[in-house]
Amino acid sequence: MAAYVGRGIHGQVVEALGYRIVSGRIAQGDTIEVRSVAEEMDISLTVMRESLKVLAGKGLIDSRQKRGTFVQPDREWNFLDADVIRWRVASGNGAKLLGDLAEVRAIIEPAVARHAAGRRGERDLAALEEALAAMSTAQGDADVAAAADTAFHRALFLATGNDLLARFDLLLEPGLRERDRLVHTHRQDDDPVPSHRAVLDAVRDRDEEGAHTAMLELLNKATADAETVTGG
Repeated sequence: MAAYVGRGIHGQVVEALGYRIVSGRIAQGDTIEVRSVAEEMDISLTVMRESLKVLAGKGLIDSRQKRGTFVQPDREWNFLDADVIRWRVASGNGAKLLGDLAEVRAIIEPAVARHAAGRRGERDLAALEEALAAMSTAQGDADVAAAADTAFHRALFLATGNDLLARFDLLLEPGLRERDRLVHTHRQDDDPVPSHRAVLDAVRDRDEEGAHTAMLELLNKATADAETVTGG
């Protein structure tokens, strides 16, 4: 789901309320007094209700007759939503998220690299090279580096030739992009190119075992980097 940052007053309300909920300033189970919050934020009830619909779509809130609008338990939240991920990181709760992401990637991506090595075509190699080139020329721009990093992994999923795996990156991408942005912001002395180059070289050589091993090493490094910047 696309982030709502910068979408006028509507986006500002979604941003403010979403952050309050995810950070715990509005606790799970709390009732949201719609009219009083609208008055506090100096917005119309129409804007307030439209913003609440967006938050409901992210699983953060729900409404019931007699109970009103309330914050859902976090087990109902869409933890793969780009905004929810960003709010968790911004509120200092990113370590658990990034740890969970690292576990999922360790289960999936080495196998993805192995399949990519066995099935890749020239177009796949070109996409991987393009992403790696963008990564190497990011020159300290965390957003550019994160976008290039994400593009590399997306190209790797596509190179498997498996239509389901090719779309699976959409589930990982919001978390991966936030993880990359965080790491590239705080670890500008670190060069991500060599570890990605090792994966690409193995994929080019159709070295399935080498691609699997190179991806494991890349993920170990990614986990260490994330732990360094989150303190855990």
